[in-house]
Amino acid sequence: MAKKGMIEREKKRAANVARLAEKRATLKAQAKDMNLAPEERFLAQLKLAKLPRSSSKVRMHNRCLLTGRPHGYYRRLGMSRIALRELGSAGKIPGMTKSSW
Repeated sequence: MAKKGMIEREKKRAANVARLAEKRATLKAQAKDMNLAPEERFLAQLKLAKLPRSSSKVRMHNRCLLTGRPHGYYRRLGMSRIALRELGSAGKIPGMTKSSW
């Protein structure tokens, strides 16, 4: 199980990303718009730099929904490989069986 603080930090990042996504997108568009005056583009870049770093989508990290594990994460399922194996072995995932030979 991951540390609770790390899980909470990731939740806080996700909330920041969702809250400031629109503002960040408009400032990025202004900074890239070549039709604007250079001063306006520079001001947009400064405003973008003043936003919290945790509001950037790139800083988010995928974590298992059950354990919070950051590595071995399957995007389609939203869980780590270890949690997937445990659920499969317990018979809680339909159609999945533990292989043996």
